[in-house]
Amino acid sequence: QVHLVESGGGLVQAGGSLRLSCAASGSIFSINVMGWYRQAPEKQRELVAAVTPTGRPNYADYVKGRFTISRTNAKNTVYLQMGSLKPEDTAVYYCNAVYRPVDWGQGTQVTVSS
Repeated sequence: QVHLVESGGGLVQAGGSLRLSCAASGSIFSINVMGWYRQAPEKQRELVAAVTPTGRPNYADYVKGRFTISRTNAKNTVYLQMGSLKPEDTAVYYCNAVYRPVDWGQGTQVTVSS
């Protein structure tokens, strides 16, 4: 069974930065596209960024140029470096395999104050 543990969230002022980490147990990590998602209050969960097993990233338009996704397969960990944060980035952030999702973790809260 795969477990996902997200960390690194917090309260930050607009324009600030945070680095999120997601540690995955189990053997699926290295062969899957991994993604960071977010869910704001009363909104659906959305895919923010994804990274292939070889490290090729893809981003939602609204985070391009501000967020950077990366992964370390040897550590089963995926990262999301977030910069130039905006209040609208406030959400709970989750990671998961994009095409073979497993049970969602607890997520990590990111709150951006104006």
